[in-house]
Amino acid sequence: MAPLPRFAAVIVAAGKGLRAGHTLPKQFVPWRGKPLLRHSVETFAGLGAGEVVVAISADAQDLARAALEGIAGVRLVPGGATRQESVRAALEALGPAAPYVLIHDAARPDVPPPVVERLLAALQDHEGAVPVLPLVDSIAIAGGALMASTADREALRRVQTPQAFRFSDILAAHRAWTGERSAGDDAQVARAAGHEIALVEGDERLRKLTFAADFSSGDAMVRIGTGFDVHRLAPGEELWLCGVLVPHDEGLTGHSDADVALHAVVDAILGASAQGDIGDHFPPGDARWKDASSDKFIVHAVALAEEAGYRVGNVDVTLICEAPRIAPHREAMRARLAGLLGVDLKQVSVKATTTERLGFTGRGEGIAAQAVATLVSREDHGI
Repeated sequence: MAPLPRFAAVIVAAGKGLRAGHTLPKQFVPWRGKPLLRHSVETFAGLGAGEVVVAISADAQDLARAALEGIAGVRLVPGGATRQESVRAALEALGPAAPYVLIHDAARPDVPPPVVERLLAALQDHEGAVPVLPLVDSIAIAGGALMASTADREALRRVQTPQAFRFSDILAAHRAWTGERSAGDDAQVARAAGHEIALVEGDERLRKLTFAADFSSGDAMVRIGTGFDVHRLAPGEELWLCGVLVPHDEGLTGHSDADVALHAVVDAILGASAQGDIGDHFPPGDARWKDASSDKFIVHAVALAEEAGYRVGNVDVTLICEAPRIAPHREAMRARLAGLLGVDLKQVSVKATTTERLGFTGRGEGIAAQAVATLVSREDHGI
């Protein structure tokens, strides 16, 4: 994508957003692992917006700061009683440095950069530009519960945000708005002031999230992670596998209890949620984890996944060793692992294999484990 002209961004996030069925306003509800508002703010900042101003309700300061923590160049301003008043407050707070401004609804978190490029390009010849999509269904004009007439869908378009304007023009248009009628979007405000609005190609990704079902379909995502671990067998050690103490003449050595299976599962969960590996969270040189039960590592990994908006879908563990035999302990291992993960037994698989006496596991020098974990969005499962 070619370098974009200088622009600023206004994001409207002052609504109550309760139709989505959450206790929080929807703009602060997690979606794909982050608060809804954060997605579009990050996109505009990443595209080089000189300034991003977010209009929020007066009682949402703490929520907004938490949602946008760590993003530089973002300002929060109190919104108004209407969308138009919120946009005007944000525009008044913008500095005059950027000639163009994009005005966007926080409820549309997925902003494709090519749409932004098309909008800013259109401002070279027009005072404003909006992304639109054609209608594919027939249109009926309702008269109560009956069809009153039809409309020509070829003449109609679905209007999205962000909407782009020359800054001085849209600020003047909002200042001139009388408030005698409701402004559905900023293009209406600009047209009322006599400005020409270009139509550019929108994108289905810009859909607006309004109801609970929108959040479910938008976050219906599965993530997959893998884990692998090895520990050496030695006399005089306990043998813990999947949180179960297994009778054996040797046990695994390590800084913690050396539960090779749980360590592989931890790495699989951390990998699926893109949060590093077990060594990042539990360094082997840290005295706190000396002889620690690996149960703690599992609980920590699951908590991190939940904070990111996911829960464990299923886990599959394979133990690689010549001895001991895993089959007699397999169901106890499944039950223990299911309890640690907070899932049903049917979501956990534990199995074993050998290497036909090849390699260090074949020689009985150690045990290896590999694991695969899937994480599913919590919203997709009604949690």
